[in-house]
Amino acid sequence: MLSPKKSLDILKKTNALLEGHFILSSGLHSSKYIQCAKLLSYPHLADKICKSLAKKIKKNFKKIDLILAPAIGGIIIGYEIGKILKKETIFCERVKGKFRLRRGFTIKKGLKVLIIEDVITTGKSSMECVKLIKKSKSNVVGFASIIDRSNKKTLKIKKKIISHLKISVPTFKKNKLPYNLKLIPITTPGSRFLK
Repeated sequence: MLSPKKSLDILKKTNALLEGHFILSSGLHSSKYIQCAKLLSYPHLADKICKSLAKKIKKNFKKIDLILAPAIGGIIIGYEIGKILKKETIFCERVKGKFRLRRGFTIKKGLKVLIIEDVITTGKSSMECVKLIKKSKSNVVGFASIIDRSNKKTLKIKKKIISHLKISVPTFKKNKLPYNLKLIPITTPGSRFLK
């Protein structure tokens, strides 16, 4: 497995770890943003991280029938983990602001489903996936991500998250920004804000 230092080196090398003033897809503000799409644009480097995450997933979840990833950030990581674990992998997409299964994807009744994301901050996208799984009368086996940047105060997920790397980055509500963050122009990189 990759060490946290080597993983951070890969994130920096691929410009996947950005610094500035960001509004995350959760609506919270942060001085750092993990853009896993940048990491995944270097498949030979992302492969090392995916293999390391897959080992952790195998160790923590004995039975997985299906992997579900929220679009768009989770699609590639879901695909890669599904390939390594030899599991069917599907994704959901936003339709009028809500996650839906499209493209003929279905979740059959009684399956054990693992939700995979690129980055988990509040777990909002993952919890939207949970609704799709429950609606299909299946079970959430757990949650996994390349990066877990959640904190107990804002995290909506109550189960353990299996991540390749845990990164602690403070997040702030709009009305509670630190002075130095107020001085930096805002970037909104998250997909939830895109029209």
